Amino acid sequence: MSLSGALSNALSGLTANSRAASLVASNIANATTESYGRRTLETSSRTVGVGGVQIDGVNRRVDTAVLSDRRLSDAQTGFAENMQTFASKIEALLGPSGEAGSLSSFYSAFENAILSASSDPSSTQRLQTVALAAQDFVGKLNDVSTTLQLSRATADRTIAAQVDSLNTALGRVKDLNEAIAESMYRNGDASSLMDERQRVIDQVSEIVPLRTVQRDNGMIAVYAASGNPLLDPTIHSEPAEIGFTAQNLVTADMTLGNGLLSGLTISGKAVNSTNEGPLGGGTLGAQLQIRDTVAVELQSVLDGIARDLIERFEPGGPDTTLVAGDPGLFTDAGLAFDPLNEVGLAGRISLNALVDPTDSGTWRLRDGLGAATQGDVGDARLLQAYSDALESLNVPGSTSLGTGAFSFGEHVGDFVSAVSTARVRADGQQSFSNAQNTALKELELSAGVDTDAELQELLRIEQHYAANARVITTVDELMQTLLSI
Repeated sequence: MSLSGALSNALSGLTANSRAASLVASNIANATTESYGRRTLETSSRTVGVGGVQIDGVNRRVDTAVLSDRRLSDAQTGFAENMQTFASKIEALLGPSGEAGSLSSFYSAFENAILSASSDPSSTQRLQTVALAAQDFVGKLNDVSTTLQLSRATADRTIAAQVDSLNTALGRVKDLNEAIAESMYRNGDASSLMDERQRVIDQVSEIVPLRTVQRDNGMIAVYAASGNPLLDPTIHSEPAEIGFTAQNLVTADMTLGNGLLSGLTISGKAVNSTNEGPLGGGTLGAQLQIRDTVAVELQSVLDGIARDLIERFEPGGPDTTLVAGDPGLFTDAGLAFDPLNEVGLAGRISLNALVDPTDSGTWRLRDGLGAATQGDVGDARLLQAYSDALESLNVPGSTSLGTGAFSFGEHVGDFVSAVSTARVRADGQQSFSNAQNTALKELELSAGVDTDAELQELLRIEQHYAANARVITTVDELMQTLLSI
């Protein structure tokens, strides 16, 4: 080998060593940076006859299988956390059985107040206590109903925000795809652009479960886990546009089914807008589930409870002073209840104004709402009939409460129990999802930057650098010797 050839080989080695050392430094500096892919230098022997080292490029090492599974787990975890948060919120609102301020305690107070008044119907104070307890109980029903509708409205706004985030991310991935393809076409290092692209996708991986497919020139296609293409440069240059229209106000009568609430569209085409649809499975699916299924079902049961309470005290019930068409002890916003207008009833139910505890008409709890004047102050028959009406086993008029015969207290207890059971189930799903997600993140990190291994690689690079530097020094000495002859 000639001196010039040896010098050329050594210089190519120094260049490769310098680049490799730079990559090791970058790896160590970004060991804890999310979405960073470990870099390694790809080299090969230069063309035969020339010799030396040729830099082929930088290889960004990412375990795509683990990355894909982790992203799906992100979505599953996001769904579970959203559902658990909602279930916990409603359970806390209802309160533990027997605890002050809970739905069950308000009902118990109402029931006990009736029993107490029936033992001394002449006591105005006890009659007022009955009215106050009844008012507190229906007020709690109102509060729960209001919270359910506010939760649905919040979910609706969240859906709109997440759709915007998803559309923005898809547009950003498209731009990065193009930048990466251009960089690779120019034989540049697109690793930083790939890091940014992975970060963008990771940011929205909780919203919708996503999968990516490698395309030519470093580009990728993005698909929902359902198989719907959201961005695929081989199909269309532009990403799919996800559409949704938020509502300023959501009420109990507004549903996706009756068209009063918006569903999702993909590139202008309506799609199944439930958690089982093409964009379900993540936080977007969870918000759709809350807005259109879970909260609607809870409202339906709550409305059924309100209806059952009204119907136990309406004309034909314990108060014989009422005639058909009169509002009973409990009313629909002051009016008689219309069975065709059950939706949202829990938010409208109220105590009849004739026995408002702030007025002097509570004697009607003893003598009847339709009584013109006070009767025998010692007559407890109506109060006892009220108690019997609550305890009687009736088949509810609302289909949301089933077809069995139950007392009113059993309906209240079953509702509270069902909410608690749903929260426990949501806790279990969240715990499993978090554990799985943590395991996948640890697996992903284990395939990332190992600082110990990088330092060992740096020592090897230093040895190679020293060897190449020694060759250059030797060539220089030989040339100096030749020139001095």
